[in-house]
Amino acid sequence: MSDYNAVLARNTENAPKGIGPYSQTVAFSHYNNLSAQLPIDSKTGNLVAGGIKEQAQQCFKNIKAILDNIDHVMSDIVRITVFVKNIKDVDAVDEIYKTFFPTYVPARTTVAVAALPMDALVQVEALVSNGEGTIPNAPQAGDLIKLTNNTANAPTSALSTQTVSFSHYNNISAQLPIEPKTGRLVAGGVKEQAGQCLKNIKAILESIDVPFDDIVKINIFLKNLSDIETVNEVYTTFFPDSAIARAVAYVPALTTVAASALPMNALVQIEAVVSHGDGTPPQAVEDRHGIVIKANNTENAPKSSLSTQTVAFSHYNHISAQLPIERKTGEMVAGDVKEQARQCLKNIKAILESVHHVMDDVVKVNIFLKNIADIDAVDEVYTTFFPGGIPARRTVGVSALPKDALIQIDAVVSNAEGTSPNA
Repeated sequence: MSDYNAVLARNTENAPKGIGPYSQTVAFSHYNNLSAQLPIDSKTGNLVAGGIKEQAQQCFKNIKAILDNIDHVMSDIVRITVFVKNIKDVDAVDEIYKTFFPTYVPARTTVAVAALPMDALVQVEALVSNGEGTIPNAPQAGDLIKLTNNTANAPTSALSTQTVSFSHYNNISAQLPIEPKTGRLVAGGVKEQAGQCLKNIKAILESIDVPFDDIVKINIFLKNLSDIETVNEVYTTFFPDSAIARAVAYVPALTTVAASALPMNALVQIEAVVSHGDGTPPQAVEDRHGIVIKANNTENAPKSSLSTQTVAFSHYNHISAQLPIERKTGEMVAGDVKEQARQCLKNIKAILESVHHVMDDVVKVNIFLKNIADIDAVDEVYTTFFPGGIPARRTVGVSALPKDALIQIDAVVSNAEGTSPNA
């Protein structure tokens, strides 16, 4: 019997089967990665009847059914991501949300996107704690606790916790460009708004005594993709943050997404996934120096000065969003969405091979499509890389992608060997 965690994919008949080749939930080590849930009635396989409230309720009911199947509860959720077709529907979604989280609220991201599969009005995904781990036939005690924290130095919300830590990760709620003192958007344009988002993240991390350079993944949601250069300019003033990080030119993995709208009509919103070497009790704080961030780039996939291709910490690797760019030419691959999807996945495969991993180690895939109708064509290619349909998955339609691509893909990958500094 191996002492290593194993990828554990699970499905239940009480929640909808995926509309593509993916699993409802994929657990690895101390986290369950759930596929984004559409408002599908599991009995009919169709969208539930009704409007946004009925659809939101069905999404959460599906999540609850998946958790029931793996002996978990809604309060085990550490992060919720809500995608809506119309930003005006958020208030209605929130009414339903409150009934599923009456006391504890997880970290949260809310964003409007151009389209969702099956023309749904809402799609919800969850990241869930998994204290028992995934070592085959050797469950751990399962007694790790969540640590939640809010600080007055960053915007607060009754609907989310600023940061939820579990085991060796902190999950930060997506930060809007809100000044905490006024509760309003910061004055200025996208440059000032991007700066405020990152200041808020920094304030949250300072409140839990975590350095800014412990961030392993950043997700940027932009109202106008044309603002990307301005936001990147601001981004480079925050990363690298420390002298040590500057010495090795460390930058996190990165994904940039075009949103059709953001809460409060903001121009930008930023979320972060952060390493947490201290762990959460009863893990011993004195073990904090036993895990390090391991960042890696390979010549066999496209590089960027703004991001690292893969950033590993503890038992997970975080892969930057891959565009369909050929490494040799630095240009977009010729062809249609199938060729572009294949190139994105080839880039991910090359990155994984550079750190001695394989595609079977992937636990979660996030797909961003310029045209949601391309999903069937993408799945034809996707199944050649994931024939077992194991990773959990999220698919959303976006209004635009960098370099006018038709598709962009990022991934979360298991890392059984961990990141001991001596390994």
